[in-house]
Amino acid sequence: MKKYFIIILTIFISVNVLSQRLDELEPVSFSKVIIDDYFWKPRIDKIATATLPACIYQTETATPRIQNFVNAAKKKKGSFKGLVYDDSDVFKALEAMSYSIKDNPDTELERKADEWIDIIAAAQMPDGYLNTYYELTDIHKRWTEIPNHEDYCAGHLIEAAVAYYNATGKRKLLDVAIRYANHIDSTFRLQNRHWISGHEEIELALVKLYHTTGNDRYLKLADWYLQQRGHGTKMGWYTPEYWQDVKPVKEQTKITGHAVRAMYLYTGAADVAAATGDTGYMKAMKKVWQDVVYRNMYITGGIGSSGDNEGFTTDYDLPNQDAYCETCASVGMVLWNKQMNLLTGESKYMDVLERSLYNGALDGLSLSGDKFFYGNPLTSVGGYGRSEWFGTACCPANIARLVASLGDYIYAKTNNSIYINLFVGSHTTIPVGRTNVSVEQKTNYPWSGDVTVYISPSKKDQFKVMIRIPGWAKNEPVPGNTYYYFKPDTTNFTLSVNDKPANYTLQNGYAVINRKWKKGDSIQLHLPMQVHRIVAIDSIKADENRVALERGPLMYCIEQADNNNILNVVLPDNASFHTEYEPSKLDGIVQITANANAIEPAAGGISVQQVQQPVTFIPYYAWANRSKGQMQMWLPRKILGLRFDGN
Repeated sequence: MKKYFIIILTIFISVNVLSQRLDELEPVSFSKVIIDDYFWKPRIDKIATATLPACIYQTETATPRIQNFVNAAKKKKGSFKGLVYDDSDVFKALEAMSYSIKDNPDTELERKADEWIDIIAAAQMPDGYLNTYYELTDIHKRWTEIPNHEDYCAGHLIEAAVAYYNATGKRKLLDVAIRYANHIDSTFRLQNRHWISGHEEIELALVKLYHTTGNDRYLKLADWYLQQRGHGTKMGWYTPEYWQDVKPVKEQTKITGHAVRAMYLYTGAADVAAATGDTGYMKAMKKVWQDVVYRNMYITGGIGSSGDNEGFTTDYDLPNQDAYCETCASVGMVLWNKQMNLLTGESKYMDVLERSLYNGALDGLSLSGDKFFYGNPLTSVGGYGRSEWFGTACCPANIARLVASLGDYIYAKTNNSIYINLFVGSHTTIPVGRTNVSVEQKTNYPWSGDVTVYISPSKKDQFKVMIRIPGWAKNEPVPGNTYYYFKPDTTNFTLSVNDKPANYTLQNGYAVINRKWKKGDSIQLHLPMQVHRIVAIDSIKADENRVALERGPLMYCIEQADNNNILNVVLPDNASFHTEYEPSKLDGIVQITANANAIEPAAGGISVQQVQQPVTFIPYYAWANRSKGQMQMWLPRKILGLRFDGN
């Protein structure tokens, strides 16, 4: 009897585990999504025609990055030039090229990628090791200097290899990455040799390699890397806080140190949690996320208030003019929040992802596609502009790979559900249950809140369509309890199926439509696009007595190119707003105009007076594309008794 009970229990457990796997939320790959969106398609095209040529020129001609690989292949000792982490920029550019080749098939770009891959493969050592700095300086020092980015570069190699394989089916770079990952695994995990990645990145990359190859060796190695944290490693000025090594990952609750490092680490932890079901990582990531979003994130979705450590200081320390908000950190927020959404099925993570994508990250790329921001302040007194390149050039290729891979973030699925996470004109085919479902979006988002989703299964079938309803469309505080709407509009979203009111429920921030779908069915979503006034909680001293404007997913600002004396503008609470689409301005934007007040000296030059002044607001991502003039996002609501002499 006991034998039969054990058999039945085993079957029950197996069925339960299988059921959980079948219901696991997984993304729809960029390689399966065709984007024809009015807002994003021109930007994706610009990556191909302007951003990637700039990256290629800088990598091949203006800097010695590719030449280092050529020299490593030829074993030209002592010939390394540049910074210890420059290999990573080559790999990030290759990853962006991979996405672009899929988005915009280009035989010349693919030929260039293959040329680089041949050079990289030739530089790999027989045991799988690949890092031009150590190969060209002193190979005996490899894996002895934690701060020197060896596994950071390895992680970006792996990500590029996976992306190129998914885009083209070619294995050469993937095989290079596999050999290197095997070398790292043999060097560290299998020997149980303590080590931490000085700049986290490899953790998330290894999970991608696991999903691509099906070999759990790489998942185990990713988990091993995570388990190395918590030894309080200090080296020179590198503190345990700086690289998140104060506590084991599963015990971490607060964000510390370097923002980009933190984002890559926590993305890797969420990846491992999703792949293994490890509740320790799940609980820790939720706590750290709350600390980031509720107490340490800018309204743009940017993170990292200090340039000194390129990261975090104290809770609610969010200065505007001195905001660091590195573009790469916003890219990291997109990566992390995507994985948190897949881990939990909760839309609030996609809300933050969208905020970071449209504001904190997109601001890092010029409209021309060939100039960049490293840091993204929320106020400028003038003189701050975009650059063609940087000495540490992580941001250009990073924003390029994010925009080019946008297809990775739009849709997700389970065995019986389709998730619409971002509102982007696109189409794909998603296998759900017993049928393949053609999904197509038509929208002019973010300028319009009208979205039509066409659902056409290959045969009539019942499944769920989960449509994210953004927090801003429901007048929820944004994000979490850090910022809130001032006098929110009461207009709400509407949802229809085949032009009739939809029968839906709300679950985890998604509108759930569960019905039998047939070819030609459509969903009509209307999101209110009123201008929202946003004010900060009292703990954020930098924004005291100030207001910011949001419309849809976009934050707005005023800049000198449209306004005079913008640093003296006061936006009273009773101001009314007018919105209008301007097709010829900044590649086409909805601008906001309002009657505000300007502070001017009164008679005698000591006290102040307010005079009416019209002001024009533009999307924050578009500022500094015309000049290096002044800019402000948070505007004073009232004078509060100030005099013109500053007292």
